[in-house]
Amino acid sequence: MKSDLFASENMAQQATVPGMSLQNAKLIKYAVNGEMHARQGSMIAFRGNLQFERKGQGIGGMLKRAVTGEGLALMAVRGQGEAWFAHEAQNCFIVDIDQGDALTINGRNVLCFDATLSYEIKTVKGAGMSGGGLFNSVFTGYGKLAVICDGNPIVIPVTGQQPVYVDTDAVVGWSAQLNTSLHRSQSVGSMIRGGSGEAVQLMLQGEGFVIVRPSELTPQASAS
Repeated sequence: MKSDLFASENMAQQATVPGMSLQNAKLIKYAVNGEMHARQGSMIAFRGNLQFERKGQGIGGMLKRAVTGEGLALMAVRGQGEAWFAHEAQNCFIVDIDQGDALTINGRNVLCFDATLSYEIKTVKGAGMSGGGLFNSVFTGYGKLAVICDGNPIVIPVTGQQPVYVDTDAVVGWSAQLNTSLHRSQSVGSMIRGGSGEAVQLMLQGEGFVIVRPSELTPQASAS
């Protein structure tokens, strides 16, 4: 049988190194030898001896998620084998987090991560109750984190002399050491005339970076 479908870049190869790697722009491949964590429902295929179990977030995490909607439903993947993860054909990026690093990520942008990383829902200081949510997911420890994004993101440096303002529906994540607050860029006169559609942004100050996707959050279509 012959087809471009069977080109070498589309064929699954046996893993040569343990852990996480890019299968292609839309897929993460994980060679499991022990345990790793992923968002529930993101596994699209596996081979080997693997078990998938719902992972709890603890009482505090569950309460925060119930109140805010932030966070993500996780599963633990245990055993020996290979698994592939994806979500809605979004682009995948692997972030190496070193000891001492702290990365804030929206729960909707997390695909999977090493069990050596710690995950916690924390308050976004100064953000109030509007925009992208009062809580975000903070990753610390060491290991690899797979981030998903609808399109190719832009990474904008933040400096002490030049803060960055981002749409709360477009922000993917930022350096956790940055200071956050709400910024109102729309005048009262503009609001009276119907508004510009860009009334409030998240302002990030300090030294670090912010990751922004090339579109605002798209509302999910209601089920018929």
